[in-house]
Amino acid sequence: MTVSTSLNTVPAENISSDEIPTRYGMAAVFGKTFDPVSDMNYLQLAGFVMWDYDRVWRHWAPELLRFKVEGSVGSTISPDRRAIVSIGMLAVYYLDFISTPRLRPYSEGGIGVVYTDFQVKGQGSRFNFNPQIGIGTEFKADSGPPYFGAVRLSHISNAALHEDNRGVNSVIFLVGRFF
Repeated sequence: MTVSTSLNTVPAENISSDEIPTRYGMAAVFGKTFDPVSDMNYLQLAGFVMWDYDRVWRHWAPELLRFKVEGSVGSTISPDRRAIVSIGMLAVYYLDFISTPRLRPYSEGGIGVVYTDFQVKGQGSRFNFNPQIGIGTEFKADSGPPYFGAVRLSHISNAALHEDNRGVNSVIFLVGRFF
């Protein structure tokens, strides 16, 4: 087996032990819609796995780029309690040029799919697509894995698969920890 690293292809057995490790984490998610409705709040629990980007996509990528797959489950908490389940993928780019010994900022963006057991007026579907963009930072603890916090903008719509496709926009806050 061969693995692509940067611009070279090398046998897998020759990859050094200092390769970027796979990381896992969990987060508490709080979301608030702001368009077209502003009265919907939701809570979710998210779990994710993150790899070196070029290890997954098998082509050159910047050294600071990672690939994250994230799943979450939860519910709206107002105005009613209704279920939300989602899975998505994001590209995460670390902003090491502004990092400190305790903080490591990053930007992220990606797309996913969302299922809700409800519909917002004009949304047209319970199954929707979910592009997201955000910023965050890792907080290094004195010992153990780092914590992180992030803010994202989220858009949920059915991509015109239904004639009603108004979409719902939210701001999302995540707080979690790697393990």
